Amino acid sequence: MLWVIAGAAVLSAQDFSKIQIEKVAGNYQYTEGPVWSREGFLLFSDVPTGRIIKLTPSEPPAVFRPTSGGAHGNAYDAQGRLITCEAAARRVTRTDKGGKVEVLAERFEGKRLNAPNDLAVRRDGNLYFTDPAFGSQAAARELDFYGVYQISPKGELSLVAKTTGRPNGIALSPKGDRLYVTDSDQRLIRLWDLDRAGKATNERVFVSGIEGPPNGIKTDEKGGVWVAAKALLVYGEDGKLAAKLDMPESPGNLVFGDNDFKSLYLTAQKSIYRIRLDVKGAVVQ
Repeated sequence: MLWVIAGAAVLSAQDFSKIQIEKVAGNYQYTEGPVWSREGFLLFSDVPTGRIIKLTPSEPPAVFRPTSGGAHGNAYDAQGRLITCEAAARRVTRTDKGGKVEVLAERFEGKRLNAPNDLAVRRDGNLYFTDPAFGSQAAARELDFYGVYQISPKGELSLVAKTTGRPNGIALSPKGDRLYVTDSDQRLIRLWDLDRAGKATNERVFVSGIEGPPNGIKTDEKGGVWVAAKALLVYGEDGKLAAKLDMPESPGNLVFGDNDFKSLYLTAQKSIYRIRLDVKGAVVQ
């Protein structure tokens, strides 16, 4: 069911009455971490099996990586290198086009990270990721906090924030000057301003009282904010709810894709869904 919120700042670039949901893949254990490659395919994590799956339109799904360190979030940098939050291995890695894997972060102040979950990459090379601990991951923690981190273009790891609730999804605004992070425990979205060097300031709450734990988050070219929670939620840049779309399965994460960047792919429990849109996803500057 689609709910368009009366009186809200509905995103002018999207006609919500045309929304249709297409199931494009299924029969997985738990899907997460979708990322669209400029080479024309979708990657996503099947978390319990430790695999990364490749989905090319009009072709059967294929295993892209059989072992991935328990991959959750995935992203590409400006050079087309795959960056992955390996939750089980408790690290963030970068894989070049030749398949060489480089560890970008695995310890903070000498202690192992909790379980890196999701990430966002700015065009200048600044990288941001969340580090919660869900389920059995909590028992293995060495750090006494949940964190949001920045990795600079020089590879320097720094802490953006310690959070009392578990941070989950993370996204950048189209201009790369705002950082959004969902908090699954407190059911809200935090927001920071980013300067030219990528440093975060002015932490505040963007949205609170979200129905169902919020997970993945992405922005579109107009500044709209798309969130996977109990349903697919769409917020204006002002934080007002514009639309709510109930899904066949609860969505976990999402990414814009296809050649025109006007398809929204959602990982949802055992399946992958696709929604064609009028608005493009943000190409972060």
